Amino acid sequence: MDYLIVIDMQKDFVNGALGTKEAVAIVPRVTEKVKTFEGKILYTRDTHGEDYLKTAEGKKLPVVHCVKKTDGWELVPELKDFCKDSIVFDKHTFGSIALGQYLKEENEKEKIDSITLIGLCTDICVISNAFLLKAFLPETPIFVDASCCAGVTPESHSRALESMKTGQIEIINE
Repeated sequence: MDYLIVIDMQKDFVNGALGTKEAVAIVPRVTEKVKTFEGKILYTRDTHGEDYLKTAEGKKLPVVHCVKKTDGWELVPELKDFCKDSIVFDKHTFGSIALGQYLKEENEKEKIDSITLIGLCTDICVISNAFLLKAFLPETPIFVDASCCAGVTPESHSRALESMKTGQIEIINE
């Protein structure tokens, strides 16, 4: 079984509080990849509370974003119909331990052939989840489709891709 993990494709990261033109640009590619993927698709959602600015993350990134149940917390409209029957992992930090545990359990039931990550932001949540999944499933091939990711800046996107290569995560451009 192959898995596609769609990381934080939320309105606040695309065209909201922390949106970028690079994030807007990947939406059609992400949507197409989700439409054509043959395997199981899982999603993550960055999820914060009203007290975000008081958290460790909020003190270092004082931009309120992805507050649970707000419009900016929602996945981009292009993906809404595709995730209705999928598991969505709400995560309160960069990486999702619940996602790692879930995939480890799934791998024990049926060997996972590969995991591909796409989404936002390459240099924060994509890289965090890629390394987290590599720790949970060290023998499972993990891919990041660079054409379906965007970072905070183009430079930090590139640096994150290079770091993931060093960590034996395969970077593809489909």
